[in-house]
Order: sequence, then C-alpha cells, then structure tokens
Amino acid sequence: MHDEKIDRRTLLKRSLNTTMAVGAVATIPQWAMPALAQGEELVLFTDMPADFSRGPAIPGGTHFLDTRQITSFYTDNADFYVVQHYGQPEVDIDSYRLKVTGLVETEREYTLSDLQQRSQFQQAAGFECGGNSPRLYNGLIGNANWGGVRLRDILAECGIKPEGKEVVFFGADSGTENIRDTDVEQNFARSLSQEDAMRPENMLALQMNGEALPLFHGRPLRLLIPGFYGVANVKWLTQIHVQDRRFMSRFMGRDYVTLKKEMIGGQERWVENSVTRIHLKSAITRVTRMGNTHKISGFVLTDGVGVRSVEVKIGNGPWMQAQLDSGATQYSWKLFQYQWNNASPGEHTIVSRVTDANGKVQLTAEQMPEKISRWENYGQFPRTLVIAG
Repeated sequence: MHDEKIDRRTLLKRSLNTTMAVGAVATIPQWAMPALAQGEELVLFTDMPADFSRGPAIPGGTHFLDTRQITSFYTDNADFYVVQHYGQPEVDIDSYRLKVTGLVETEREYTLSDLQQRSQFQQAAGFECGGNSPRLYNGLIGNANWGGVRLRDILAECGIKPEGKEVVFFGADSGTENIRDTDVEQNFARSLSQEDAMRPENMLALQMNGEALPLFHGRPLRLLIPGFYGVANVKWLTQIHVQDRRFMSRFMGRDYVTLKKEMIGGQERWVENSVTRIHLKSAITRVTRMGNTHKISGFVLTDGVGVRSVEVKIGNGPWMQAQLDSGATQYSWKLFQYQWNNASPGEHTIVSRVTDANGKVQLTAEQMPEKISRWENYGQFPRTLVIAG
C-alpha cells in the first residue's frame, strides 16, 4: 500500500510537469532577444569590467543574471536570480503541510498532494529584487512561466473573518535577529492587506518553467505576487496567517524599507515605506554588431500597468522608438530592441526610458526622490561603449 501511494504521487508530479512543459513551449513568444547570430559580435560596455562574470548559484548565497546574456523570453531556472536571507532550508516533501491560521472561519492544513490536485493555472511573471541596481548591472532579475493554484481560492475556502485585515506569509527559512539586545528566532515573512492578497493573479507556485519548483526558488511551494518586488514572493511557504493589524518583522518594518524625502501637506519630510510594488523601469543590457549595424537590447518592468512606448537615446540625440516584444504579457518583463544603423566610431553614451499606458515616464537619476536606503532603483541607466572604426 505504501509503495502504491508513492507511485501515485510520482505519477501525479510527472503528469503536472509534462502539462506545464507543453504549456511553457506553447506560450513562448516568437519574438525574443536572440542568441548571437553567426558573425555577430557582442560590443563590450565600458561602464563595467571587461572580465565581469558570475558563478553558479550556491546554497545561502546571492546569484545574479549576466543581463548581457539574456537570449530568451523565459529565464532558465539556473540563471534566475537568487537572494537568500536565512539560508536554504530543506523541506521534507512527504511531511510538508501548508497551514492557514488566524482570523479565518476554518483553519486548514494542505498537503503537497492536496495542492497539486487542485485546479492549476499558468502565467508569465518577471520581477527583480528590491535592491537591484546598476551596481550589479541590474542582474537581480528574471522572468519565468509559473504554475500553481490561486491564493484567493485557498483564502476563500478557509473564509476570512470580517475583522481579518492583514494576511501574513511565513517561509521555512529562519534566522536569529537581535532586537533590543535580545536574540530571537524569526522566520522570513512578508504580509499583504486583505485587498492585495485577494487579487486573482496571486499564486501559490508549484512549478517554474515546466518543472517542479527548484530548491533554490522555494521548493516545494512559494508565493508569487505579480507586479511586486521579489521580496514579496515568500519561498518555502509553510503558513498563511490572517490577523487584524499590520504585521511587523525585519522584512516588513526594519529591512526592505525605503527612506526618502516626500512632500507631506506642503512640508518636506523623511518617509519610510515597505518595498512593495515594482516601479516603472527600463534598462539597456546588450549591444551587438553585425557589419555596420548595431542592435541595442534591454528590458522593461512594470507593476502590471501597460506600456505605451520604450525609447532609446544616443548621446545628445533625440529619443527614438524601440521595438517592444509583442508577446509580452501584463506581468512579464518586456524585452526591447533598437536597430542602430551607421553608428559613428568613438565613445557613445546610450540610455533607455519607458512610458506607461497612463503617460508616466521613467525618471532620470536627477529626478529620483532623495533617498538614503538602497531599495527601489528605477532611474534611467546610461551605458557607455566604444564603437570601433
């Protein structure tokens, strides 16, 4: 009997993975940032070291993408960025339970099999770390095809009580924090308002690019909140708790908190906010050369608001329209290209900017609000390079 259960569970996992793989292939856009063609050369940026590289992901470490090497709409699981604050827990699959507790009509526990047998959906979603920046050439980023169950279906099944205002998500990863000279053990956790938690696109993700969720990315279950920075997407998810007050923890109240100047009722004040929704951003990641033609490529991220245009400027020239990937979806990254003909030899500065469907334009570095924290770096990112004669 025990062997029969294992076989059944294995068969279910294989069936899900096969379905996901077929769906992933079917939804890959025809237009994507291609690999280098024969005779095409990568033009090195002079604003980054010529020997810039990164190794493979390691347990407990930070892994970033070399954005010059983006060659497909979906980021390979091994290349998708990784940030781990409390190491990398090994969650036992057979004994795994997702607990839903707190201000709900019925507290429940779900096994992995329970979640796998529920109705599944897929979506493309790209996001970056809240601390992604030109320092790593915007390498803390990735875009994947995710599969899983809708968070709101689980919450609706448990029934949130009227006084339930905040939904808290706890991961299995834990660490020691020193708070007012006291060492306390805390799990990684983030929270959402009930309204944000009930968005239909929010997912309890079981699969990534047609495979069962990899260990580095939260196996067996992670939260996916499209349009939010990566910190919101709690990995190794073990508990969902509903409460009647704002949740405070290191990663909601003390870390991943911006400190910036804002005008409050006509008075300039320093304001702190948790890192949540992705700010409008584009960045140039690659320039290639084929004969006398150069291609400028890059990505766009938004919080889900549509994109009106992305433009490229060379030196002091005018803004010129780039081509956006028509296969991009609401929450995926949007790859773009601009064909640069007859580039003159010598040094050049190039930059991109994106305008969303509401007319909001990506800010320059000078227009960015004054801030002390390193989070939310969405200003225009000029790149420099030399065109050979």
